[in-house]
Amino acid sequence: MTLLISVLAAVVSTIVWYVGAPKSRKLYVGILCLMYWGASIMWLGDAIMEYAEIGAKYFEPAFKDMVNDSFLGLSVVVLGLIIWLIIVLVKDPKGVIKGMIKK
Repeated sequence: MTLLISVLAAVVSTIVWYVGAPKSRKLYVGILCLMYWGASIMWLGDAIMEYAEIGAKYFEPAFKDMVNDSFLGLSVVVLGLIIWLIIVLVKDPKGVIKGMIKK
């Protein structure tokens, strides 16, 4: 589930990046895409290693394991959004925070 959730987040963020190509550069959506694709590659490596370890039983997870993996996948997506939000707020591409400080 972690792989599925992170790939879904990567695909959605890539679509957002591609559709809003000129504006996405200002909002650093490319960084968000790279974080999610990096997480997807990490989970893919984890899935390959786990499959090599336990074999075909990998495709028959217990319900408890699926719930735990879902929470972990959602946590990764939320953490990526928080890191991206911090980057956007620090870089302040539209000058909103600078304008508030000057007032």
